[in-house]
Amino acid sequence: MNEIVNAINGVIWSPALIYLCLGVGLYFSLRSRFLQLRHIKEMIRLMFDGKSTDAGVSSFQALAMTLAGRVGTGNIAGVATAITFGGPGAMFWMWMVAFLGSSSAFVESTLGQVYKEKINGEYRGGPAFYIEKGLGMKWYAWTFAIATIFACGVLLPGVQANSIGASLQTAFDIDPNVTAAGLALLLGFIIFGGVKRIANFASTVVPFMALGYIIVACVIIALNIHALPGVILLIWKSAFGFDAGFGAILGLAIMWGVKRGVYSNEAGQGTGPHASSAAAVSHPAKQGLVQAFSVYIDTLFVCSATGFMLLITGLYNVQGPDGAALYTGIAGVAAGPGYVQTAMESMMPGFGSMFVAIALFFFAFTTIVAYYYIAETNIAYINRKVNRPWLTFVLKLTLMASTVYGTVKTAELAWGMGDIGVGLMAWLNIIAILLLQKTAFACLRDYEAQQAKGLDPVFHPEKLGIKNADYWAGHRSEDNLEQEKSGHPFEPDQDRKIS
Repeated sequence: MNEIVNAINGVIWSPALIYLCLGVGLYFSLRSRFLQLRHIKEMIRLMFDGKSTDAGVSSFQALAMTLAGRVGTGNIAGVATAITFGGPGAMFWMWMVAFLGSSSAFVESTLGQVYKEKINGEYRGGPAFYIEKGLGMKWYAWTFAIATIFACGVLLPGVQANSIGASLQTAFDIDPNVTAAGLALLLGFIIFGGVKRIANFASTVVPFMALGYIIVACVIIALNIHALPGVILLIWKSAFGFDAGFGAILGLAIMWGVKRGVYSNEAGQGTGPHASSAAAVSHPAKQGLVQAFSVYIDTLFVCSATGFMLLITGLYNVQGPDGAALYTGIAGVAAGPGYVQTAMESMMPGFGSMFVAIALFFFAFTTIVAYYYIAETNIAYINRKVNRPWLTFVLKLTLMASTVYGTVKTAELAWGMGDIGVGLMAWLNIIAILLLQKTAFACLRDYEAQQAKGLDPVFHPEKLGIKNADYWAGHRSEDNLEQEKSGHPFEPDQDRKIS
């Protein structure tokens, strides 16, 4: 099975996908005049703007749902794996993917908002929706939907579950079979509760777990601050092949940095638009900017905290393409959460390993929940045409079974299957957003123009020549809906000043 999975990954994760991820991010950054820098202040403001409604969630809840999918085992085990097979330089390429990918995240999440629909009283959207409505290619939309259901419902949960099982066994000596049973029960309680329960769970847990992990990692970095300049220099030299010890694996540094960067922050992969489409906002660009900032939170904050901690303590391994050891700082420990647990335990004896296990549990479990929401959204897309309500029930059982299976299987197989899922979605979505970029950037220009006039931007698709944005044609904004409820409907053409 490992050989089959590795062979498939060799095709999907060819250099073409690596260059595509970097190239598209660079192109979008240039075309938007680096919106990820120009609009940082606005991104932060919008995170806490807006409220949830009966049909949608708030901007912050949508951000938390997205981060639930992005901040996962990739931020801990994924960073360790990238350093093992790509050397310290892989960290630099993870940063590059995050910086450039922020613009890709804006494009895909804005498109998700433009073409979202209201299904069974809830907002739904994502690549399948904007591929069908924006490109008019139903076969392509169905291909993405089926690939995503398979990836998020079958392939990806095992990666997260495997890391949970491994870390709990290391820290507390809990049998993986027991962990698998516990995860299945807890997962069932959350996913059978609907979108609102998922959003409430994510918005409560994600900020707490991410902030706690970053604080502890920063404490360790601060205690070894004298070593930080040397670590940053090592990352820089290794990223461009200038380091004598790791110069031979420059190509692997780029490949693993991009590979794990995409897995971690998911920019361009197509997962982010599902949660961002559920947000109740008055203009698609609002949630696009919020999602662009989520990439920074994931990679530049959480992943960097992990990488600095490993490199400062020296508790990591690096191996060459032939498997030969280029650096051994933690003999006998497989690449994954064990690196981070050992590093933190060395600095905080009796606490470090347990803390990482607990943090990883929350990181990975919320990611599994996010995978369910993404897969369910694509089933909702399919059910618009075939109306098979039982598909959602089957998805729930399949996801729980995949979680149990991944918990007790080997890490190599779990990561390999997860990479297949990520790669398939990335190929399909990046091509789609390249073809639809004109719509996303029209939304950005419209948002900036309205904001320059002192208005709180409201989306009018017909004024921008955007077709098939059916939801927005009758619902200019959530403010409109709220005012209609109060008996004072909002007039589409009246100007609204920012309060």
